[in-house]
Amino acid sequence: MNQDNYQGVLQQPLISGFSATATASEVLKGIDLTGKVAIVTGGNTGIGLETTKVLAAAGANVIVPARDIEKARKNLEGIENVSLEKMDLMEPTSIDAFAEKFLATGRALHLLINNAGIMWVPLRRDSRGIESQLATNYLAPFQLTARLWPALKRAQGARVINVSSQGHQFAPFNFEDPNFVHREYETLTAYGQSKTAVNLFSVEMDTRGKKSKVRTYAVHPGSIGGTELAREASLDLFQKMGFCDAEGVLLPEVAASLKTVPQGAATTVWCASSAQLANIGGVYCEDVAIAPLASEPAIGSGVRAYSLDEANAKRLWQWSEAMTGITFDVN
Repeated sequence: MNQDNYQGVLQQPLISGFSATATASEVLKGIDLTGKVAIVTGGNTGIGLETTKVLAAAGANVIVPARDIEKARKNLEGIENVSLEKMDLMEPTSIDAFAEKFLATGRALHLLINNAGIMWVPLRRDSRGIESQLATNYLAPFQLTARLWPALKRAQGARVINVSSQGHQFAPFNFEDPNFVHREYETLTAYGQSKTAVNLFSVEMDTRGKKSKVRTYAVHPGSIGGTELAREASLDLFQKMGFCDAEGVLLPEVAASLKTVPQGAATTVWCASSAQLANIGGVYCEDVAIAPLASEPAIGSGVRAYSLDEANAKRLWQWSEAMTGITFDVN
């Protein structure tokens, strides 16, 4: 399919054969990834760890870049076909060093899974003054993808999977003040903006990369229990959002809505491996399916058209090149 997904024109139903409760192992059952090389950021915890496990079990050689090598080594102990490398997504020089080391091997890169992310954090900035959620959740994946482009192109059939979130519905991208210099910082607004950026990047990356047989997808894994994403969130914030009662106990209806970690990794590995997506890209997926366009204004399932807007996607690409100092020439 040669059509681009600007404004969400490709966000149409596609029957995958899996339900929202499918696990990553179920999705990959019968699929042989022997000979494929995958990089999974955040691949040593949460849904990233599950993604690493199932890809490796299917035969892929999985590289997990991690900031804390000792923690990652402990979490990945006993899993075959996995190697560790040092990388800190908040440090641009660290991203460059990791990419340069991989490119020096001459290997093709078949799967780049930009899974790592942060949420519910106080205002922090990286060395460039970039707000930390925007830096980690979006600008780092942009830089890593750009640096690894020669290896992706070499694969002659690569996929880039960017883990997004329903949280993109919290906020569009604010081009006037993305780093909260002139407006009050609100952690969920910052998170939403970063995930909107992920969606905009995914649709633009697919548009530019598909002629080189590199397809790109954005994924909402669902609300997952048992991950480290909320490690800095305050009880007060959870109570304001209606997740907990006055004693801090998770409300039963909230607990019932959460996916398990194996279920949370399912859509990622579906986008990484499904033959149904061989000729379609730039789409936002959830529940092991292409998501519909979301209705406004309520927060719910689906993807907001503003996060797939052509003008904003192209503008964000230019902004990202300026912020990283990288001319990402996809050809």
